[in-house]
Amino acid sequence: MPFIANTDADRKAMLDAIGKSSVEELFADIPEKRRFPELKLPEGKSEQEVLRELADLASRNLTPERKAWFLGAGAYNHFIPAVVPALASRGEFLTAYTPYQPEVAQGTLQSIFEYQSMAAELLGVPVVNASHYDVATALAEGIIMALKNYSDRTEVLLPRDLHPEYKKVVELYLEPFKVELREYVGAPEVAPVSDKTACLVASYPTFTGEVYPLAKAAEAAHSVGALFIVQADPMMCALFKSPGAQGADIVAAEGQCLGNPMNFGGPFLGMLGTTTQLMRKIPGRLVGQTKDSADRRGFVLTLSTREQHIRREKAVSNICSNQGLTMLQTCIYLAAMGKNGMRTVASLCYDKAHYAAELINGTPGYKVQTNSFFKEFLISTPIAAEEIFDRLVKRGFVPGLPVSRYDASKPNELLVCVTEVNTKSEIDSLAQLLKEVAQ
Repeated sequence: MPFIANTDADRKAMLDAIGKSSVEELFADIPEKRRFPELKLPEGKSEQEVLRELADLASRNLTPERKAWFLGAGAYNHFIPAVVPALASRGEFLTAYTPYQPEVAQGTLQSIFEYQSMAAELLGVPVVNASHYDVATALAEGIIMALKNYSDRTEVLLPRDLHPEYKKVVELYLEPFKVELREYVGAPEVAPVSDKTACLVASYPTFTGEVYPLAKAAEAAHSVGALFIVQADPMMCALFKSPGAQGADIVAAEGQCLGNPMNFGGPFLGMLGTTTQLMRKIPGRLVGQTKDSADRRGFVLTLSTREQHIRREKAVSNICSNQGLTMLQTCIYLAAMGKNGMRTVASLCYDKAHYAAELINGTPGYKVQTNSFFKEFLISTPIAAEEIFDRLVKRGFVPGLPVSRYDASKPNELLVCVTEVNTKSEIDSLAQLLKEVAQ
């Protein structure tokens, strides 16, 4: 679609169509002194000067390439094999758009099909769509699926230890719905489900890293006819039992940790999976495999986004978008790593996190608060966590997330994340620095 400038004849035809004789007449309602305001721009700079200034600005950012990184809380620093960006940056992938015309987008459709197949196995559900903006929007859409599944149930049970930002997104999405949001504390199996409950939501793990078994919670939800929804870490699913295998009806997950950089907070990849019974209620795209008249394998949009067919209030979702490039990177990552590679990375995260927790727990003034965790855990600190953060950043370490960012009543809590990229030397140094700043 090359850019072609408007000709004088084009402009005249458009002005004639709207009944104006000139461009000046078109903008006559704007006071003349307001039409071309003086722009107080600085002196122009050469390309070399601009690049130098941009590099200086970029150097002020806290990045995992320049710091020892123990910050998680929803955006995770995992190693990305070179094959992922190398393949994803090929022109036929990078410039391709959402396949509204599937007959001319077989390559894109195949990559979606492969992604959905691998993601479904990872999350333990039969069907995974493509896709959502991030896990928060995927979770919100999953809850809406549950609400639309019932005509007489309006209660949604959320864990109090759900990521605060996810909770805000869910609340925003549910504003137009008649819904009662209720929170529960602790394991999801103790949530007060009833015949008014549309869905019980569990985090796997929670915001503070706690990993609760899910099977009993699924039984509790199903015993009252409610759906069980799990917001999961997909990397953890490579090592722990998947949510689907524990009875989840809907699973939402964040695909950023699977081959995508943190991107300063986005774009991310919202994964959403469900059962075959609920498949037709899921928003987004489902790609299927078939054969053409010549018996050749092909791919089709088995279910497409309903909003593109102008279904309005009948649409499953009107704000669902396929995160095509991030989805592709996750697809390449999953294919390159394979089952054994994923398990190895997950095991490294688990082992290194528990090594770090043991060291920190043995440091005077610090105590690990999370009982069962994967790669992220909460610690109590002897001084304000914000102060610890500021001091350690100057020493080249980002020690985690001060929880006071979300809850001012918890100034002495730090959320620490350890992944496969953190070395033993970094972990040892973190424990030593925590000891020093507390003295």
